[in-house]
Amino acid sequence: MRLLFFFILLSQLSFAQSDSVFIRKIYNEALLRGKAYEDLRKLCKDIGPRLSGSAEASMAIQWSEAKMKSYGFDKVYLQPIKVPHWERGNKEVAWVENQDHALQKLHILALGGSIGTNGLLSGEVIMFDNFNELKNAKAKDVKGKIVFLNQLMDAAQIITFKAYGGCYPIRGEGAIEAAKLGAIAVIIRSLGLPEDQFPHTGSMKYDDKVTKIPAAALSTEDANSVAALLKKGSLTLHLELDCRVFPDAESFNVIAEMTGKKSNEIITFGGHLDSWDTGEGAHDDGAGVIHCLEALRILKTLKYEPEHTLRVVFFMNEENGNMGGKTYASWCKENNELQIAALESDRGGFSPRGFGVDGTDEQVNFLKTLAPNFKDYDLTTWEKGYGGVDIGPLKEKYPSIPLFGFVPDSQRYFDFHHAPSDVFENVNKRELELGAAAIAGFVFLLDKTLP
Repeated sequence: MRLLFFFILLSQLSFAQSDSVFIRKIYNEALLRGKAYEDLRKLCKDIGPRLSGSAEASMAIQWSEAKMKSYGFDKVYLQPIKVPHWERGNKEVAWVENQDHALQKLHILALGGSIGTNGLLSGEVIMFDNFNELKNAKAKDVKGKIVFLNQLMDAAQIITFKAYGGCYPIRGEGAIEAAKLGAIAVIIRSLGLPEDQFPHTGSMKYDDKVTKIPAAALSTEDANSVAALLKKGSLTLHLELDCRVFPDAESFNVIAEMTGKKSNEIITFGGHLDSWDTGEGAHDDGAGVIHCLEALRILKTLKYEPEHTLRVVFFMNEENGNMGGKTYASWCKENNELQIAALESDRGGFSPRGFGVDGTDEQVNFLKTLAPNFKDYDLTTWEKGYGGVDIGPLKEKYPSIPLFGFVPDSQRYFDFHHAPSDVFENVNKRELELGAAAIAGFVFLLDKTLP
């Protein structure tokens, strides 16, 4: 019995050493011969922003398919979807005017999905410091005015996504609540931590039972300025938004595969190819799709033979509808695929910190067993967490599936999120490469470890 135990222990140690050697090879390939940074440069600089339904989104689909084919994966194909088509139109214009008729121009962006103003819209500004103040306001104080929601992200939060989540309602629900009280428009403080002149856009919602009003975001610097001016007296805001909505457009998810020995058992990993129409979508989510493309390329380059089919998906339309994720999940189920795990990278191209999982306690414990393999690579986060918007619909079709989320350092993400500053120059080459290596190593271990 002791001899048998010794041989089992020796066998486990041998596998662990073998895994360690292969993960080191992954990191060497990413850091010494990586393609991620140049691929991201092409996506950002040659194509740029990629809002669903736009010509640039179509160009990004073509580029992605060609790039995947150039890496020689076993399968590369397009998955047809229908996506919303909203356009910003001509550049937004806004300024405030005080009682002495002094004017100050503002840095402003329409929120995604907003209606236009149908020319120049003017109204007195009423400010609320947070969303709950607006919800508790009286209609007589708001009717006919422009609501300004000046809720700051909580800088005391160490995980900045928690600060973002705390402020999301002013963007997502602000237009609905303001309209219920008779407001003619709503402007919000951008959901960003730094004080700068870059406004942050993002999706917002309407309720068909409530009048639709225009919605836009101010830069944080301008939000501070408007708040200070309001303390001195009344302000009139002049606003022109040229937004418009078109019929849904034809689009595609872009998919690449390495076929596994268990070909119908799939590990899905990816990010979203679309971005908002400002900046270049470098961190959100150019970095994410390139992370996953590079991970698959590295595994192929190292001649890894997967147990399960490894599938990278460039999802379309995460930002304003998630039709890529919803269509993909339904398609997998209709084709009787067994989706055994999914992973998403959609938190920027910053230094990797680890992985989270949306799953059971047993799946959280499984995740933690992978941590020792990455001790030498400074990955310390292995905990219950969030998978991602794109892979979320898989949970509806496969209730027991673990959804893993790549977790990079979050401190600078909301400097750039949905803003004109989300450009290639603000992505660090080494941090991007380390993220791709972490995902490649993680997918490798998932494939080897999952039954």
